[in-house]
Amino acid sequence: MNLVDSSGWLEYFTEGTNAAAFAAPLEDTASLLVSVINLYEVFKVVLRERGNNAALQAVALMRQGQVTDVTPEISLHAARTSHDLQIPMADSLIYATAQQHDATLWTQDEDFDGLRGVRYVAKGSR
Repeated sequence: MNLVDSSGWLEYFTEGTNAAAFAAPLEDTASLLVSVINLYEVFKVVLRERGNNAALQAVALMRQGQVTDVTPEISLHAARTSHDLQIPMADSLIYATAQQHDATLWTQDEDFDGLRGVRYVAKGSR
């Protein structure tokens, strides 16, 4: 399984420099896990930048993967991760979701660089 962080989704949707790095996991919808946290973050950014219709279209594409909720187990794991690694709440929830599902987390968010189970792509690195 693969879980792509919001930074990867947004890079892909905007055809940014690193879009190709996220294409394989995003286009393999049979192996794609989507956190409800990512739905929130991507919808919010696309709504602000491109409007309601574009935001709804983005979420429709995201929902082609397996959408997963935040469970009590994930929330507790995320709280521990946030405390131990000093990373923000949303990032720790996304990371805990990936770990709970044995998924590789794909991202260009520096908070995840060096963590187990993460495929980190530095911004602008291609």
